[in-house]
Amino acid sequence: MTDTESMLQDGKIFIGTSFDAKGARLKGEYLDLKFGNRHGLVTGATGTGKTVTLQALAEGFSDAGVPVFASDIKGDLSGIAAIGQPKDFLQKRAEEIGLTPYVNDAFPVVFWDLFGEQGHPIRATVSEMGPLLLARLMNLNDTQEGVLNIVFRVADEQGLLLLDLKDLQALLANVAENAATLTTKYGNVAKATVGAVQRQLLVLEQQGGDKFFGEPALELADLMRTQRDGRGVVNILAADKLMASPRLYATFLLWLLSELFETLPEVGDVEKPKLVFFFDEAHLLFDEAPKALIEKVEQVVRLIRSKGVGVYFVTQNPIDVPEEVAGQLGNRVQHALRAFTPREQKAVKAAAETFRPNPELKTAQVITELGVGEALVSTLEAKGVPSIVQRTLIRPPAARIGPLTPDERRAAIQKSPLAGRYDEVVDQDSAYEMLARKAQETVAAEQASVEADAGGFGGIFKTIFGTGAGRGKTLSPTQTIARDVTRTVVNQTAGNIAAQIGKSIAGSAGSAIGRSVVRGVLGSLLKR
Repeated sequence: MTDTESMLQDGKIFIGTSFDAKGARLKGEYLDLKFGNRHGLVTGATGTGKTVTLQALAEGFSDAGVPVFASDIKGDLSGIAAIGQPKDFLQKRAEEIGLTPYVNDAFPVVFWDLFGEQGHPIRATVSEMGPLLLARLMNLNDTQEGVLNIVFRVADEQGLLLLDLKDLQALLANVAENAATLTTKYGNVAKATVGAVQRQLLVLEQQGGDKFFGEPALELADLMRTQRDGRGVVNILAADKLMASPRLYATFLLWLLSELFETLPEVGDVEKPKLVFFFDEAHLLFDEAPKALIEKVEQVVRLIRSKGVGVYFVTQNPIDVPEEVAGQLGNRVQHALRAFTPREQKAVKAAAETFRPNPELKTAQVITELGVGEALVSTLEAKGVPSIVQRTLIRPPAARIGPLTPDERRAAIQKSPLAGRYDEVVDQDSAYEMLARKAQETVAAEQASVEADAGGFGGIFKTIFGTGAGRGKTLSPTQTIARDVTRTVVNQTAGNIAAQIGKSIAGSAGSAIGRSVVRGVLGSLLKR
């Protein structure tokens, strides 16, 4: 195999070239775009070449006109936006696998960042996130999750929009204040439980959650853009800082998956995916996750392919992904694993057993012998059948291997077609403002009622508040009693206001107006 045409085929992404046990070149290994939405798995120990493989796959999808969304844990993936440099070791690899000529290139990239520092801000509303994922995000127990569901139900019934964290905090305070009334309708609503949820909200705010929940919210169409030349845009999420809050990272990516599932129409089998999603450090999605949540993830992964979305998990250890999910991943690239500890030996065995056997390879042994940039590859072929596993040298990326400089990243963000669209926070009228107005109206009503009841005592309010004609005048015993009653009512009402809105967490406002807040993330699946 010497000609370039045999290496680069229409409708397929070139992954690398396989070799037999004697080192003789066998054939090119490809990922068929028709099966790109059948998901995949890229695994291997640190330093074995997973990130380079991810970049090569992202470049292939982009060239094929498929938009990509990928999390960038270390910042290395950002180099895909810059043209590669013709280095000797890359040229040598290209010649080894028969990739001639080897041409360097850069790819269209949009940078994103939940904190708005290394890319366009990404925001979602509290109602879009929904009680299930919020409970997961805040690590709530069953009782606390139950109260959170009640809060969402109350918001839905009273038409209160939950857009940001201060909306949720205000409504939690309101629910605590009216716990006795709500308990008879929804079950026990303990103020102590509400307080525990409020404390977890404070932790979430400190982790940067207040920057994530707000508006303008992310439009999914902005993740599915293509260039005029037909290439798909590579959306890169800066996740180096986000990894300090692993629960926020995992919950955000699961939310994004579920939003895609909820929003995109059914398309069935397609010639190529509508979007490909790379989930690096995938084990974070499943660490300490309850069984019910894992089941929902498995449902999303199984069903989202009919929406034309491919999901590719990237992780160090193949056993990090539960069997229920791993069974849905048809395209596999396995880099080297170590086998020193019992757990590592179990991982090697599990990885070997997932491949379609190759009689010429001792798969479990080869996994521990693979070099950097070398992997075992098996992809779906005709009729969706996995190919026989082959030992493969992975192709070198066309773009830069390594991160952009800070100046290069800033320039890319400024030139982005989405520049200015998400940068400024928009604060809309929502639950926080609605509850504040309601509290003010209550105060006014109470004042008017007391004033009417004390109508025979002219100037009572002026006297009470020390203003106007009443200032400094001696009150009769009856007037003194009326004054004290009025002050008590006003103080109690003001206390109610403080309980409702005084503890609110400062945050940006959100979107999804008019949307049922109880649907939330995975809503349609929860009804199944």
